[in-house]
Amino acid sequence: MSAPALLLSAFPPELAGLDAAPPAGWVTGCTGVGAVTAAVETARLLARHAPSRVLFVGTCGAYDERLAPGALLAVGEAIALSLDEVEGRAYRPELERTRWAATWALPLPAHAVAVPPAITRTAAGARALGARAAAEHLEVTGVFAACHAAGVPVAAALAVANRVGPDASVEWRANHAAASRALVEVLRARGVLG
Repeated sequence: MSAPALLLSAFPPELAGLDAAPPAGWVTGCTGVGAVTAAVETARLLARHAPSRVLFVGTCGAYDERLAPGALLAVGEAIALSLDEVEGRAYRPELERTRWAATWALPLPAHAVAVPPAITRTAAGARALGARAAAEHLEVTGVFAACHAAGVPVAAALAVANRVGPDASVEWRANHAAASRALVEVLRARGVLG
């Protein structure tokens, strides 16, 4: 019997019903919210299922006009990054790894995605982080780090549910479920989810 593929999201609504009826050859799981929690839970699920590959699906916020709400993207590179770093108030040790690349390709436009320690609330913060990445997400560095450490191929597909800034929370709440369904439908139609 061949190893299953592992389909992950931060929480069940972003699986858009696939947790109840996974595609053939896939098992599903949720990582929880935040990069550290996602890394720990992804490592646990990797040990439990020994998957052939991992796909994370979810929603994200766009920093600027490169991505509009409703856009779908593949994470080309996941970057651990904080506003304090970008604005010069903090730095990381040289030995700390802060970037992870996807290791299998998806049929979606690829973009760099920043993973800050918390949601960016200001337009100025979005502009500053937008100089380094197109979108903001909270879990994907944790998922990529765990998969890289285990030698398991990993990719991530995200749907833009909001613009990063003061209205992000309201916009995300209004759009995340529909954005997640649209992402899953496209991944099915393009043969990624069988």
